[in-house]
Amino acid sequence: MIRAALAALALSAGAATAACDPGTVELRGDFGSARFSVEVADEPAERSQGLMNRETMPMGAGMLFVYEAPQRATFWMRNTLIPLDMIFADETGRVLRVHENAVPLDETLIDGGPGIKFVLEINGGLAGAMGLAPGVEMRHPSIAGDAAAWPCD
Repeated sequence: MIRAALAALALSAGAATAACDPGTVELRGDFGSARFSVEVADEPAERSQGLMNRETMPMGAGMLFVYEAPQRATFWMRNTLIPLDMIFADETGRVLRVHENAVPLDETLIDGGPGIKFVLEINGGLAGAMGLAPGVEMRHPSIAGDAAAWPCD
């Protein structure tokens, strides 16, 4: 199942246009490239709710958390029913840390570290299967063009 999802994500990456779409996060790195359809959580209440109480999430989907300024970002899985991978990125969109397979309902803090401005949550197991790692670049309209490692055109 993950292999088919990876193929679909890679195919969708090939169809990417030069302009950024607010409902899409693009990733590129040594693994190649991928796109995820995302919900954006850029308000405190949205970030607090996150993906809680959801029983499923499509394989090519995710949630992008956007903070006002770089900070230490910590997460937990309270009331979160699906395993998640968390991709922590700095203000340029460069991935600093990847946490794989966060355990549903676990209240242990997951620390993304300091300097985090963006966190992409995707289905658990995808990050490892895709080869997502520190150094991967993220592209989304929320990442300021003048600071972006991979700016929107």
